[in-house]
Amino acid sequence: MKYTKEVKTGILAVVAILILIFGYSFLKGQNLLDSSRTFHAIYADVEGLSTSSSVTINGLRVGHVTNIDFLDQTGLLVVTFTVDSEFEFSRNSLAQIYGGGIIGGKSLAVVPEYEQGRTATTGDTLPSAIEEGIMELVNERLTPLQIKVERAIVSADSLLTSFNEVLNPETRNNITNTFEDLAETVRTLKGTSQSLSGIIDGNSEKLNSTFTNLEETSENFNRFSDTLAQVNLSGMSRDIEKVIADFENISNSLQSGEGTAGKLLKDESVYDNLDRATRQMEQLLQDIKLNPKRYVHFSVFGKSPGPYDAPRDTLK
Repeated sequence: MKYTKEVKTGILAVVAILILIFGYSFLKGQNLLDSSRTFHAIYADVEGLSTSSSVTINGLRVGHVTNIDFLDQTGLLVVTFTVDSEFEFSRNSLAQIYGGGIIGGKSLAVVPEYEQGRTATTGDTLPSAIEEGIMELVNERLTPLQIKVERAIVSADSLLTSFNEVLNPETRNNITNTFEDLAETVRTLKGTSQSLSGIIDGNSEKLNSTFTNLEETSENFNRFSDTLAQVNLSGMSRDIEKVIADFENISNSLQSGEGTAGKLLKDESVYDNLDRATRQMEQLLQDIKLNPKRYVHFSVFGKSPGPYDAPRDTLK
C-alpha cells in the first residue's frame, strides 16, 4: 500500500509533535507513560528546593519534584512530587526537606509511616517538615561562638584602652624609676652581703669559740636536766601537799573558832576582856607614874602615910 506525500507528511508531523511533547516532559522530569503516584506537601519556606529535586525513601531515590507554586495569598508554597515506586506508606507519612550543603541542593524525603487502611494514594497531601541542613547547623553552632568572640574582642579592646590609660607617660616614668631603685637596692644588698661575708671571715675564730661555749652550755643544761630527773619530785610534791593540808586545817580551825587563836578571832567576849585588861593596865601604869608614893613608901622614922589624894590626871 502506497501512501501519498500528504499522508507521510501528516504522520511525520504527528510523530514530531509527540516527540516534542515527550521531550519537553522528559526535560521537566515527567514521564507521560509512567504510572507513578503524585503527592503534595505545603511549606512556609522550601529552603531552596527546586523542580527536579530528588525524592527519596530511606535514602533510595524513588521520584522527583515536579512543581513548586504558591498555594494562596498567604505566601504558603505547595510542592508537587511523584513517587515512582510501588512501595506503600501511610498518608500520615512525613514529606521532609533535607540536605543542602555548600555545593549540593535540597532534596525531599518521605519518612514513611505504616498504618493499615490509611495507605497514601495519588493526590494526597502529606504532612511537611524541614530538616536543618549543613549550613543551618553550621550557623547554629557558629552563632554562639561568634557572640563569644565578639564579646572577647570588646573585652580585649576595653582592656587595652584601660591599659593605655594607666600606662600614661607619667606612669611609665614612675615604673622606670621603680626598676632603677630596685636595681640600686639589689646592688646595696650585694654590697651588704659582701661586707657581712668579710665580717664572718674575720671573726671565724670568735664564732667558733662562741659555738663551742654554746655547746658546753647545752651540755651543762643536759646534766642539770639529768640531776632534776634524779630528784624525788613525787616525794617533794607529797610533802608540799601535806604542808598545804596542814595550813588548810589550821585555817579551818581558825575560821570555826577552835583553840585560843580561834576564840581570839571569833569570840568577841575574849576580845572585850583583852581590851578591858589592856585599858586597866594602862590606868595602873598611869597611876603609878603619877602617884608613885601610893605604891612605894619609905619612912626612916616610921611615920604613917598621909591620906590618899586622887590624882587630877587619871585616865577615864
